[in-house]
Amino acid sequence: MGGDDATGDGSSGQPFATIRRAVSRAQPGTAVRVHSGTYDGGLYIEGLSGTAHAPIWIGGAPGESRPVLRGGGEGLHLVRARYVVVHDLEITGQRHNGLNADDGGDYADEAASGWLVFRRLSIHNVGGTGNQDCLKLSGVRSFVVDQSSFSSCGGGHSGSGIDMVGCHHGLITRSTFRDHHGNAIQTKGGTSDIEVRWNRMTDAGDRAVNMGGSTGFDYFRPPLTRDGPNAEARDVRVVANVMVGGITPLAFVGCVDCMAANNTLIDPERWLLRILQETTSRDGYAFLPVSRGMLVNNLFWFSRDELATHVNIGPDTAPDTFSFLSNLWYAHDDPARSRPNLPTTEMAGVAGLDPLLGPDFRIGRESPAAGAGRPVPGVTGDISGRCYRDPPSIGAYEVP
Repeated sequence: MGGDDATGDGSSGQPFATIRRAVSRAQPGTAVRVHSGTYDGGLYIEGLSGTAHAPIWIGGAPGESRPVLRGGGEGLHLVRARYVVVHDLEITGQRHNGLNADDGGDYADEAASGWLVFRRLSIHNVGGTGNQDCLKLSGVRSFVVDQSSFSSCGGGHSGSGIDMVGCHHGLITRSTFRDHHGNAIQTKGGTSDIEVRWNRMTDAGDRAVNMGGSTGFDYFRPPLTRDGPNAEARDVRVVANVMVGGITPLAFVGCVDCMAANNTLIDPERWLLRILQETTSRDGYAFLPVSRGMLVNNLFWFSRDELATHVNIGPDTAPDTFSFLSNLWYAHDDPARSRPNLPTTEMAGVAGLDPLLGPDFRIGRESPAAGAGRPVPGVTGDISGRCYRDPPSIGAYEVP
């Protein structure tokens, strides 16, 4: 679209040539409209701050195709950003992370970075050699990721669609994840109060949703305390998602009070779920074991011959504190071997009955999953936007 950083003023008639220059002039309430085309990645933006009533917007121009940020170490790096909306961008070809938002190392400052929205982004083909992420969030609180797509980030057995370290009060919704190496979504480093709702994940790596993980002690947000127990993650809720393939769809890893509810989980390659502890008490810091997890109203459709075992439980865990309620388990290659060996007794589980999945893994009224679930506080709508009935169905879809 042209433009000139020296003579432009940011108006439609005299635009700037670069995103960097436009953002440098942004004030609360400014919308930085990026016209379609390809722009160099490597944008580093520090201290950008709107307000609750007048955020700053950075994204594609209405009615135009998404602009592309290509290449660079990172496509876009926001440091100590507050009240910013990043939208309608394609980010690809970076060496490290696609989009990075962090607190600039102000680990103890809860307000250093937050109130961010990431909407209608396409981030793909990032890294390829190891632990590179499509979207990396560190020390960010009060954020939303919505209607975005993430694919082919990282390499080997590392890299995530979204990787969170010490993030709090976040919602990830209506997005797609495909062909990842490590995870679709990872929540670790003290992360808390995250809801993963209404997403689709296909071949999302070793652990599609990794609730917790393993974090160096210096990177926890807030910083670790010696006055009480710490945890890799707390209160992560995985609700009404469809997950297809991958090594395991659900991994509870040092996560306390975390829940998976009303998900539809299709053909994992090795385990239906994992209960692990990678960070243990040492150096004067006490860590709670993974504990008080809940799995309720999930629909597992799998090949028993493909699995090593139904549930993989590691050392230093508290599997006896987990609750299993009203899940449906169906081994489509051998229904008689559907019932899993769980660490605690399940209440009202359904095993060995064909859920009669239709297109896109939906269920009909004749399915044994229909109306077989139990109400869960806060779980009100399915992946298609339909309200769950009372009692609800099992899985990501309610019946018509």
